[in-house]
Amino acid sequence: MTSKQIAENYLTSGTAKADIPKGRMFLLAILAGVFIALAGTASTIGSALLGKMAGALIFPAGLAMVVVMGSELFTGNNLMIIPALEKRLSVRRLLTAWLVVYLGNLAGSILIAAMTVWGGTFDSCYESLIATAAAKTALPFGTALLRGILCNVLVCTAVWMAMGASGPAGKIGALYLPIMVFVLCGFEHSVANMFYIPGGLFACIRYGVTEAGLTWGAFLWKNLLPVTLGNMIGGAGLGALLWYIHLRVPEKAARKA
Repeated sequence: MTSKQIAENYLTSGTAKADIPKGRMFLLAILAGVFIALAGTASTIGSALLGKMAGALIFPAGLAMVVVMGSELFTGNNLMIIPALEKRLSVRRLLTAWLVVYLGNLAGSILIAAMTVWGGTFDSCYESLIATAAAKTALPFGTALLRGILCNVLVCTAVWMAMGASGPAGKIGALYLPIMVFVLCGFEHSVANMFYIPGGLFACIRYGVTEAGLTWGAFLWKNLLPVTLGNMIGGAGLGALLWYIHLRVPEKAARKA
């Protein structure tokens, strides 16, 4: 399937996402948060045992589960800007869908953070989880914003590539490399951070560790805010560019002809 065909198909599928009843949308978003957090759990353990490359190789399992299971992920859904630009989706419906999915992702991610930490999953590597959380909350606002932009360019590229594939194996193969790249480069993903930073906070409580600067306030304002803004700029910006290239420009050419 070509990128132009993907863009045309997304006009329908992106609009359909906004039509999902809000209760069902929220549950699908919780599921996506769970999948990303479980991948983050495995990636943290893999990194602690085998190094950063292992974590990067493991983490794409999260988006693979999201895509194949049909759950709703905020970062990928930033591509819904495409039907909005085509005037098939109002700004109000777009923002409402983004908000519902964002809150569902947050709930699912924090749930897994609590279950894994208090369930003893990180008993052998809790220091790594805490260090990751502390490093993320210590990022300057501008750095977190830029890393968020770069991250969601890659995530939305992965989603786009997966839409062009047929069958679970093809979709997983298509999305794998862009996600591996973003993790290896240390870019910032808002939904992943909804797991990593609360996980680090819970680990501090469970294991009696004091980490200066690692607080719920730092999580929300020093990391989640700039990273979310960056993800939106990166994802919606890529979506707008793809819309212009594959839908807007051909339409202009057809009118001139």
